[in-house]
This record gives sequence, structure tokens and C-alpha cells, in this order.
Amino acid sequence: MKSHLLTHEYFMNIAYQQALIAGQNKEIPVGAVVVADGQLIAKTHNQTEQLKDVTAHAEILAITAATHFLGAKYLKKCTMYVTLEPCTMCAGALYWAQIGTLVYAADDPDRGFSSKAAPILHPKTKVVKGILAEPCQQLLQKFFKSLRN
Repeated sequence: MKSHLLTHEYFMNIAYQQALIAGQNKEIPVGAVVVADGQLIAKTHNQTEQLKDVTAHAEILAITAATHFLGAKYLKKCTMYVTLEPCTMCAGALYWAQIGTLVYAADDPDRGFSSKAAPILHPKTKVVKGILAEPCQQLLQKFFKSLRN
């Protein structure tokens, strides 16, 4: 199924489905996938509550799964799709993994990496944002609203 059908929206939708799973598990609804040469090699969602691990963000888990799949520590030719702008911890991990492209949906003006003064991502990483931003943002807003009620 490698072709024009495999678009940013296609892979972001898979990340969105992972975010839905996270929300169903009472996790902050963030999902991430990693793609190499048009092939999905990792799909994850936040698991900080389930694993009792503050580092178990979707991006960190996706990096681990992708590097294990590839048998390599660098993801230079890979694209990560994530439903929320990565935090500084995840952006730092993406830096060290040397992710080729980062595509994210919803901005995170409070905790997202782009709100920080110093650049965090690897200088060669391409960034695409806003893919399926609206449904991803709505999912997060619904989740946090349910916590307040």
C-alpha cells in the first residue's frame, strides 16, 4: 500500500486512533506513530498512568519501538506523527534519535518544545504541524474537561 494514498493525514489518523486508546485508558490522549519508507514501524500512546512512569509519553515509547524494530539507535530516515506538539523531554529524545521528520497535530503553547527559547530538535529535523489539529485538540479538551467535572 505504498503510494500517494499514504499521506500525512493517513498516518496522523493512526496516531489519532492511538490517542483515543490512551483516553479510554484514562491517559492524556496523545498518540504517536513512526514511519520508515512508507511502512508503519511503531504505534503507541501515552502510558504514564498505566506504567507509573512519567517518561512513558507516546513519543518516547514510539522511539523505543522504532529503534528496536530497525535495530538501530538513529531514526534519520523516519517520520514521527504525534497528535500533540512534543514536550521538551520528548523533543530532546527526538534530537538524540535524529528523527528525520516530525509531524504533529495540535500545538501545545504551555509545554510544547517550540515555546522554549533555545532550539531543541536536531538541526536536520524537518517539522510539519497542523495535520488533523482540530480533532486532536478537541480530544484533548474533552479529556481535560472531563477531569474538571
